[in-house]
Amino acid sequence: MSESLKKPPQFTTLGCRLNAYETEAMKELSKDAGLENAVIVNTCAVTAEAVRKARQEIRKLRRENPEAHIIVTGCAAQTEPETFAKMDEVDRVIGNTEKMQAATWADMAQQQGPDFIGQTEKVQVDDIMSVTETAGHLIDGFGTRSRAYVQVQNGCDHRCTFCIIPYGRGNSRSVPAGVVVDQIKRLVDKGYNEVVLTGVDLTSWGADLPAEPKLGDLVMRILRLVPDLPRLRISSIDSIEVDENLMMAIATEPRLMPHLHLSLQHGDNMILKRMARRHLREDAIQFATEARKLRPDMTFGADIIAGFPTETADQFENSLKLVEDCNLTWLHVFPYSKREGTPAARIPNQVNGTVIKERAARLRAVGEKQVAQHLAEQVGTPHRILMENAHMGRTEQFTEVHFEAAQPEGQIVSATISGVRGTQLLVKS
Repeated sequence: MSESLKKPPQFTTLGCRLNAYETEAMKELSKDAGLENAVIVNTCAVTAEAVRKARQEIRKLRRENPEAHIIVTGCAAQTEPETFAKMDEVDRVIGNTEKMQAATWADMAQQQGPDFIGQTEKVQVDDIMSVTETAGHLIDGFGTRSRAYVQVQNGCDHRCTFCIIPYGRGNSRSVPAGVVVDQIKRLVDKGYNEVVLTGVDLTSWGADLPAEPKLGDLVMRILRLVPDLPRLRISSIDSIEVDENLMMAIATEPRLMPHLHLSLQHGDNMILKRMARRHLREDAIQFATEARKLRPDMTFGADIIAGFPTETADQFENSLKLVEDCNLTWLHVFPYSKREGTPAARIPNQVNGTVIKERAARLRAVGEKQVAQHLAEQVGTPHRILMENAHMGRTEQFTEVHFEAAQPEGQIVSATISGVRGTQLLVKS
């Protein structure tokens, strides 16, 4: 390849925050290996629609990069390697374990050239269920200049009937607390004012470690050993797995942010049972009530699926009621999508697609009302806001705030909310 045609790798990330984190790791690994003229697609497998979009994106990238090697990885590549191997546009398929290994990128860099495919197998995807450790490759500072994300857990031991992710991520593995603390210390030394703990099933952290510590133990340890960290945030959690120390942290640690995203999925007990969830609607309501009693400024986000197989109109109404019963603010609404390979796909009495869309729209409308109510309640209220850029920051509850006057990026500023603009709070000059 001539020097003029050599280009650094191009990355496209689909799906979750963890995928985005791992893309940052792959950028470093590919750079260290010297890989060139490659397009890497980090796919998502959460729904059949996500796989369809991945295929669509790959075809688009091939049209835009006719000379590049296209490498497909991520959860969809892990669960359906042959789907992508059969695509003429794809040169290599690598699994979720392989993508985080330096040797994988070194091998591809050594083989780059016209016979990129011919020198090794097109598919490099091992059994993810045999993986017992998290990847050792750590990223210091992924995120904005103000907020960093730290992966503390990967995989999932649960088998919800609608979910393919355990087969893409493997069983639950935890990063040892000492490793997490050391990384957060480095991030604070670099000037980050907020750290977000991420994982596939965050509240299962520690179950595979000696003495089986809980997520609350990790949170308390971080706050104790990194006293200069201004803000610690935890991402999506399973409320039924929340431990006593995490509840204590919610009650007593102002540096733990008052915003929790709950993996609820539904508001009807029969549907929850058919999903193989481990909680009842009453459990979700009790947790939300207790957490808000301990921390009155707590806000909740939640994942809710509309149109799960067998869902009746009355059962759907229970999901609508759950939004109010738990006082949820930030809703992530998922129209149910039949995912081959999951038990839910084999359930008879699948809900009509048009009905699913209508129910998802109703849930989103309720969510928009909840957001509007939350925003209105903040007017006249003082907040401490972490600036992501000169004019936009987020409150401790993760609400966006627009400043008319420029503010120092990456810093925490105190301001009183003067109004609402769309889905943002407003601070006037």
